[in-house]
Amino acid sequence: MDLLRQSEEAAIAANAPLAVRMRPRTIDEILGQEEFLGEGKMLRRMLAADRLSSLVFFGPPGSGKTTLARVIADHCSAAFHELNGASASVKDVREVIEQARVRLGSMKSGIGSGKLGTGTSGAAPLRSQPPLSRTVLFIDELHRFNRAQQDVLLNDVENGVIILIGATTENPFFTINSPLLSRSTVFEFKPLGEEQIAALLRRALADQDRGLGAINVQATDEALAHLAKISDGDARRALTALEVGVMSQVTHAGSDKPVAFDLAVAQESIQQKAIQYDRTGDMHYDAISAFIKSMRGSDPDAAVYWLARMLTAGEDPRFIARRISILASEDIGNADPRAITIAASAYAIVERIGMPECQLTLAQAAIYMATAPKSNASYKAISAATDDVRTGRTLPVPRHLRNAPHPGMREQLGNAEGYQYSHDFAGGISPDQDYLGVDRTYYQPTDRGYEKHIAAYLEWAKKLREKKEE
Repeated sequence: MDLLRQSEEAAIAANAPLAVRMRPRTIDEILGQEEFLGEGKMLRRMLAADRLSSLVFFGPPGSGKTTLARVIADHCSAAFHELNGASASVKDVREVIEQARVRLGSMKSGIGSGKLGTGTSGAAPLRSQPPLSRTVLFIDELHRFNRAQQDVLLNDVENGVIILIGATTENPFFTINSPLLSRSTVFEFKPLGEEQIAALLRRALADQDRGLGAINVQATDEALAHLAKISDGDARRALTALEVGVMSQVTHAGSDKPVAFDLAVAQESIQQKAIQYDRTGDMHYDAISAFIKSMRGSDPDAAVYWLARMLTAGEDPRFIARRISILASEDIGNADPRAITIAASAYAIVERIGMPECQLTLAQAAIYMATAPKSNASYKAISAATDDVRTGRTLPVPRHLRNAPHPGMREQLGNAEGYQYSHDFAGGISPDQDYLGVDRTYYQPTDRGYEKHIAAYLEWAKKLREKKEE
């Protein structure tokens, strides 16, 4: 049965897509992820010391999460079981765990020596190998497992019955249970660089056994560079496009003739660039964070790029307009009082005309905000005052500032008694008026933009009061 199973797997692998056939088989064949796979880095050290704990791989599609899981299983001589979080059940998980227990028990009793391996980690040729003692359970889309399904894994992960490797495109710190996360090491995968994608494409063109090396493909550097760029770090997408471009010509011209893979063929073989963006996930918050910080940092070019990124991916332009409005008060304030007017106008226009025309309005508003003088004095003032209101003693309204719509309120309660009408005094400043009842300074204008004029006015008013007191 083991021999039949491996024969079936070899046949399936031979007909698999190029992206599957070209999966790296060893750690050294993997490109990218040097932050944890490079020499002396954490995961490399864990493998070298044979002290592998459960792992969580977090990153975009096509960055090598599944491939690395398979390579790790082979490196550790472990059986490889793959489940998908969207379709697997608790029963499926328990079955793998039971097989893992049996496998461990067989090794302790010496049963199974010399049998063929039963792992399913790739299309390795049939060969006799040491019996598999450990089990790698790879769960793709682990974030789709609910709490009960994740809890099933806890004891066996902690006891080492299985080595869990979970892959997710979602932030694991929000989508995976804390108990399971505490038993795992998280590694964040980055999209592959253009040079790395191009290297994978050249490797596929040269490989006689698994790749396209048996075909006389004449690929131009320009064509490969285009695939590397437009695939946006997704190795699977680039290899699939290469296979489509080559094999479609082989089908028409025959495998014995040269196949030209130039820029025109490359452009036809890959779809328009897909923007990786989730309007409810990390990408949504990361992009708007970069947009806001670019405007706050007075970089109009970066602000326009992140704006274009969000709009192209389908972000709600009203959401962007709201964030611009908030920034106009939080980060610009009275350094440029016109900013809030422009933000309000932009929001109204966006609501009325929508996409695609409103992108012009948003770009104009974003550039204005990025190039306006900055001050967070208003933000700091309301934050400090709010903190006093919440944590300090509640201040009563001074009697002379209280409302007195009824004569009795003035005569019997003293409301509004002694109030000084500012316009009755020189400069519009009443000399002895107290408006708070305690000595507090919340608003401290900067020396930037219009706020320097506000600062000068407040200093003048202070001196005017001091002169009248004398």
